Amino acid sequence: MDSSVNITILGPGAVGSLWACYLQKAGHNICLWTRNSTPSEQLLSLSANENSSHQFKCNDKQALNDCDLLLITVKAWQVESALLPLLPSLSKETILLFMHNGMGAIDDLKEHINHHPILQATTTHGALKENNTNVIHTGYGNASVGPFNPLGKQCQFIQDVLNHSLPSVDWNPEINIALWKKLAINCAINPLTAIHQCKNGQLAQPDIHQYVMNICSEVHQVLQEENIEWTENELVSTVTQVITATSANYSSMNRDCFYQRKTEIDFITGYLLQRAEFHGISAPTNLSLYNQIKQLEENTL
Repeated sequence: MDSSVNITILGPGAVGSLWACYLQKAGHNICLWTRNSTPSEQLLSLSANENSSHQFKCNDKQALNDCDLLLITVKAWQVESALLPLLPSLSKETILLFMHNGMGAIDDLKEHINHHPILQATTTHGALKENNTNVIHTGYGNASVGPFNPLGKQCQFIQDVLNHSLPSVDWNPEINIALWKKLAINCAINPLTAIHQCKNGQLAQPDIHQYVMNICSEVHQVLQEENIEWTENELVSTVTQVITATSANYSSMNRDCFYQRKTEIDFITGYLLQRAEFHGISAPTNLSLYNQIKQLEENTL
């Protein structure tokens, strides 16, 4: 494979569009795959340190046939319905890279996709898609990528592809640990900011912060059973740092509730509750938040 990689991005929302622009800037061949599947062209303007404009092909069947890497950036609850129709068009060598919030979305698909090299990634970059054509890089962060299955272990070069495009990206053979830590933080921040319709910084207020502490206590019990080495103090400290660093931001779940969209609660708090039940752990605070978000969804969708 030469230095230019053929990449199709499934789900050009904020994060997908951000990576599309940076990967194209770095010289890779990028195609977007959108919900309507009709071949078209898409112009994206990236607002970042250096503003730039990018033209992409959308829903190009040949590009899908030829893609070396399928970057999957749809919401966790969309993964199955978005990916399954594309599988017959992919080469068996096509690498599948999942980059979404939450956990559990791939588990039910394993038998359909395990012949592909599979990678998972987590990122702290902030992105906002103002409309169909403008994406803003709202916060610079980093990313980790690592293998989901044995074939994925042979794909460490993808770290170089991503890092050369939007640094910094590290290769993490234990990506599951990074995903669990991200899930823990999301459990503590996302549902509360959605229910209270507040920015992340407001979770530092004493009346709400007690809920944050209760969530962290329950989450930590599950982390211990999942053999994730992270003390409760470290978890609380990290959550507090994230609340402070992103104090002016709205969480993705906050925005989903605000715009009356389906949330990723089933793959964040819902996944935590599944694992808690498996380990015989009671998690009443997280269960209450889960039920409140599901009620909000039912009332609006």
